[in-house]
Amino acid sequence: MGADSAQHQQWSKPVACLPLRWLLAGLLLLAATAPASAWACPAPTIRTHALALHGAPRYGADFAHFDYVNPGAPKGGSITLPALGSFDTLNPYVLKGISPASFSGLYGITQLNEPLMIGTHYYLEAGDEPQTAYCLICTEIEFPPDYAWVTFHLDPRARFHNGDAITAADVAYSYELLMSDQSHPIFHNNLAAVDKVTISGKHQVRFHFKGGPERSNLLRVGELPVMSRSHWEKHRFGESSGTPQPLSGPYRIGDFVLGNYITLQRVDDFWARNHPVYQGMFNFDRVRFEFYRDRTVAFEAFKSGAVDLWLENVSKNWATGYDFPAVTQGRVIKEAIPHSIPSGTQAFFLNMRRNQFQDRRVRQAISLMFDFHWTNQHIFNGAYARNQTHFPNSEMGARGLPSPAEVALLEPHREQLPPALFSEPFEFPAYREPGDLRQAMRRAIGLLRDAGYRFQDHRLINRESGKPLRFEILINSPSFQRVLLPFTKNLAKIGITADVRVVDRAQYKVRLDDFDFDMTVYVLPQSASPGQEQRLYFHSGQAGVRGSKNFSGIQDPVVDAMIGHIISARTRPQLITAVRAMDRVLLWNYYTIPHWHLGYHRIAYKNIFGRPEPAPPMTLGFQTWWLKAAGAKPQGTLD
Repeated sequence: MGADSAQHQQWSKPVACLPLRWLLAGLLLLAATAPASAWACPAPTIRTHALALHGAPRYGADFAHFDYVNPGAPKGGSITLPALGSFDTLNPYVLKGISPASFSGLYGITQLNEPLMIGTHYYLEAGDEPQTAYCLICTEIEFPPDYAWVTFHLDPRARFHNGDAITAADVAYSYELLMSDQSHPIFHNNLAAVDKVTISGKHQVRFHFKGGPERSNLLRVGELPVMSRSHWEKHRFGESSGTPQPLSGPYRIGDFVLGNYITLQRVDDFWARNHPVYQGMFNFDRVRFEFYRDRTVAFEAFKSGAVDLWLENVSKNWATGYDFPAVTQGRVIKEAIPHSIPSGTQAFFLNMRRNQFQDRRVRQAISLMFDFHWTNQHIFNGAYARNQTHFPNSEMGARGLPSPAEVALLEPHREQLPPALFSEPFEFPAYREPGDLRQAMRRAIGLLRDAGYRFQDHRLINRESGKPLRFEILINSPSFQRVLLPFTKNLAKIGITADVRVVDRAQYKVRLDDFDFDMTVYVLPQSASPGQEQRLYFHSGQAGVRGSKNFSGIQDPVVDAMIGHIISARTRPQLITAVRAMDRVLLWNYYTIPHWHLGYHRIAYKNIFGRPEPAPPMTLGFQTWWLKAAGAKPQGTLD
């Protein structure tokens, strides 16, 4: 059975398969009248409650709850959480508008609708295993060994909050909505391998795949959020909407004011209240998100007690900003919680749709002017480690020289790659000695001279166009200007003018969707098992798709080929090899300038919460917290 474990999965044996002696006798008698296919045994299928991309799921079909939760956690009470920015729609699945899910994923509303399966890459992650999903709206999935299709057997008890049953028709209609030209392109990418969807009963829906056998397709389809067909047949899907749609999970949308706040109200009798994946989860009766346009104002709201929890992402504030009375008196707890979560790809993204960034030597010269060591010591209080990869804090990141397995993948493309990729470890320089930065400047000037630039009046001028080398860095956080100031000063010393443009979050989203920037700062989320999402981030097919995450506009056939190897990897060693090979291609071409990372959560919260110990290694797990003063309430049972 290969990667499929008999502990968690079972074969479905064909009932029409005849014994061999009967088959031979039948062939002698009926060969002239019956086609051979009439006697062939269909391939057995696999039926299972869960699926892991590589290996077996951690939890068997009879599991009661995840190991990292407290299944007896008390339920009750209300909390208020901060969210930065604004929102003008309650539909998180379309490109138009800004949804609250964009800013308030802390408590699990990255997607509002329950998916077919719960697991990685979704709003409720399995916090102790990568790329694994468990049936939620389905009771089991069924698929052949070649992964040509997958059938979801739906739970007949599944209901939307309005009482409507969740049916195969709702699933198929949700797929049609997400593949329409009105939906966000992330869904077009994730569901690109689906050829068609067929319904074989009220509670059975099958997804047929095109292309080669890829196990990851089953996981991507399992993430599909299931929406109400009857609702969306009456409303326009592609428009920004202030009308809540019927949901099916532990919370419904309560009161809200677009742009200001939104409240989630727990549904005590929702259909899956006793499902194993929900035990010990979502323990607050009411969760209110207050939206703030300014981060400083939001932090002051936390200090004053208006919100109950704060995730800190500014190292200087973490070092110096927590001397207010609530902390010193123990009413607020400041805590660093270690984790094993792969850090996202946080970087400066150079937009190669702009002419000045199309030359690799220019991109490399610009990267040399980012003095991380100085920034870390003087601005970050030495808190961070420099990212030398697009996959920091993960075994997926390239390191040292390429392995023989990586070389085997890259060798067919040798002529399209920098020769140093095969002979030198990649590393961004650290300027620890006084003369290090000056040497880097001389090197950068040499690269720019080779790229066709000359000095004139303290500026770099392109010899052919006569235009100066100048660009704008687009950000949405005023506090990030302190990071950019020394970077732009270093650029100015070699004749490059870099202007900083700060915009609000709404304008930032629109400009990123339209690729209307020269350079920007962003964080691409990464998992412990990278997959189809790498296509959205780096594949040439996404470079011209409005709203995609290929911010650098990468159109590199070698990157495309490595992404193909990532998606088709059958074992974890194959996946690691393919991701590292792609990482090397990205690094040596200087498509981005990677930033820095931490190996722990910086969090401060009122001393009102209880939480399981130890924390789950692969997520913060705030969905498992509870209020210490809340009274325990029975979970009930699934009828």
